[in-house]
Amino acid sequence: MSAHPLDNPALGALTGPHAHFAERRGRVLRYPLDVSPWLALPDDPGADDWADLAALVGPGGDAPLAGYTGQTPDGWEVTLSIEGVQLVDDGIAAAPDPEAVRLGAADVPEMLDLVERTRPGPFLPRTVELGTYLGIRRNGALIAMAGERLHPPGWTEISAVCTDPDFRGEGLATRLILAVAHGIRERGETPFLHTAASNTNAIRLYQSLGFRLRRNTLFSAARVPEHAEA
Repeated sequence: MSAHPLDNPALGALTGPHAHFAERRGRVLRYPLDVSPWLALPDDPGADDWADLAALVGPGGDAPLAGYTGQTPDGWEVTLSIEGVQLVDDGIAAAPDPEAVRLGAADVPEMLDLVERTRPGPFLPRTVELGTYLGIRRNGALIAMAGERLHPPGWTEISAVCTDPDFRGEGLATRLILAVAHGIRERGETPFLHTAASNTNAIRLYQSLGFRLRRNTLFSAARVPEHAEA
């Protein structure tokens, strides 16, 4: 394990509260592909770990390497590299929201539609199983949502924050972030979140709510060589 749970949050989650989701090969773990793209390498991956990753993903497959900043082996092609930031609760005014409703499996088609239109980041058919998701409806339609994703011990990530374009500017995202954070705090845990470093508007919003920058990170992916053994 890392010195701090948030240094390798996917590893902390998949060996901790989310261990029941873990698909494992050696020291490499990942979520089921319909739950989350997050994959966890050990902090010090060696040749055997990269071989296990290749076998888990399959020849020619793209392996997400969120948070990994080291070198990839020869023959692996880096296909994605986005600078990111990790922010943590530093005194946000978490509070429940009277209009927020709990979302579940029956709501997934609407959640997927909202994500498709707003692009907050990966959200898959079973992502809702990772934690509590809250939404706001108007005239029966889902117009905003936010929920929980990675869950390393003592921490829970707020993710999938999105609002229908027709309803932006009403503060719905802020209300849902604070409501999700309230539920996390009620369990005695601390909220955190990730976003792209280029998403300056979101970073300003999060900081205004009481999140502080903990560290810079990297969202990347690499393609497994076609000749890799399965």
